[in-house]
Amino acid sequence: MSEIATLKIWRGDDKKAGLWETHEVPFERGQSVLDGLRWIRANRDPSLAIRFSCINANACKECMMELDGTTIYACTARLEPRVMSLSPLSNKQLVRDLVTEIAPPGERWPLARK
Repeated sequence: MSEIATLKIWRGDDKKAGLWETHEVPFERGQSVLDGLRWIRANRDPSLAIRFSCINANACKECMMELDGTTIYACTARLEPRVMSLSPLSNKQLVRDLVTEIAPPGERWPLARK
């Protein structure tokens, strides 16, 4: 039997009114947390909001989130065969799910401001 990683993911667009969803992901050694999130989007829930830009080196740092309360890059944090809790950055304005506002205030689109 193959191993499973369990991702407990915070969902919503309001930090106070969100909810937790749990997804089981096929686990293979060497996978990143981002690999697990991308698997969920491709195979279980395409509505999961995540941000990454791994093929554009100028946009690195977009996949920052919190794993068990610690800030990580989802692309470098390793997926593990256990329950892993993922939440948006607690010190940034929430956009939706695991996506937070990362652009400096002067560079944001006017519609994104609250």
